[in-house]
Amino acid sequence: MSIFGSNPSTTEVKDTELVDPPNDSISCMSFSPTADYLAVGSWNHEVRLYEIGPQGQSQGKAMFKHDGPVLSVCWNKEGNKVFSGGMDKTARMFDVQTGQTTQVAAHDDAIKSVRWVDAQGGILATGSWDKTIKVFNLFVLVWRVLTRLEYWDLRQSTPVAKVDLPERCYTMDVVYPLLVVGTADRQVLVYDLTSPTTVFRTITSPLKWQTRVVSCFPTGKGFGMGSIEGRVAMQYIDEKEASNNFSFRCHRKDQGLSKNNTQIFSVNDISFHPVHGTFSTAGADGVVSFWDGDSKTRLKSLDAASGPISCTAFNRTGSLLAYAVSYEWSQGHTGMTPDLPNKIMIHQTKDDEVKRRPRK
Repeated sequence: MSIFGSNPSTTEVKDTELVDPPNDSISCMSFSPTADYLAVGSWNHEVRLYEIGPQGQSQGKAMFKHDGPVLSVCWNKEGNKVFSGGMDKTARMFDVQTGQTTQVAAHDDAIKSVRWVDAQGGILATGSWDKTIKVFNLFVLVWRVLTRLEYWDLRQSTPVAKVDLPERCYTMDVVYPLLVVGTADRQVLVYDLTSPTTVFRTITSPLKWQTRVVSCFPTGKGFGMGSIEGRVAMQYIDEKEASNNFSFRCHRKDQGLSKNNTQIFSVNDISFHPVHGTFSTAGADGVVSFWDGDSKTRLKSLDAASGPISCTAFNRTGSLLAYAVSYEWSQGHTGMTPDLPNKIMIHQTKDDEVKRRPRK
């Protein structure tokens, strides 16, 4: 029995609905790197933890709260701590073993992204609408202060270092040593965390409209990015591989023969498969699609859901994909209608959805 108190149901496409999802917009999800535990953050100020079975069955295990909507969640390497950040301008750490919650960071505006960096004993990076990134260290008391980059000691909840951004942080991702930040003015900042004193590279997004999400390749050799205009770009860090950069259109609906009648939807999330390196995109059209970037092929699209897909997450083996059917505010306040659902579906991936295809 879930601690949240109801039974699961299964859709006609055999994706299993998570028991007791949040009752407000679902903003973020993250699977533990060590077990099939799913952390879910939402606009009802809660972070909920669920245990997920191999066929998608689920059970609520824990919950903790912020003082405002939760915008981002992540796990540490050991899978025994969950970090979260949100509109209350704080980041919090939940200890899975003890059930205790501790505030570990603060900004002057909402924390849009929290990411765990598996280096130097473990580092937490937070990106905020206050136009800064702050980096915290959990265990080491003394760190050298670098130029405009500060490291934090979480036991004191005091900044040790800070990076100033040109604009608000809208999205951020890390695969050590790569850290990528997308800001409000279509700027993308790339950091090499082995030499973090300066920005490694700043680029203007190849996509013409606002960046919605950045997601690092599992190899750390590049990143994918999606925009509100229904486009995705794949970018490599090494300039020698720049010829492999590409972009493509997705999450669109043709409503006639004319291109002017195409309905365009935001790309809300990009998740890379942890084994095969293929990726999924989640759109405001309610569709999850799987792609092979090497062969530039769409592998499969799931049947459209009854609302936008706000976020997605693969488990550690890639055998499961969680996707949230929930309003994601791409149409502003006017797009929020009472009939929009808030639910999380667990999809059991198949080889033809996630394995690479030979290049033609």
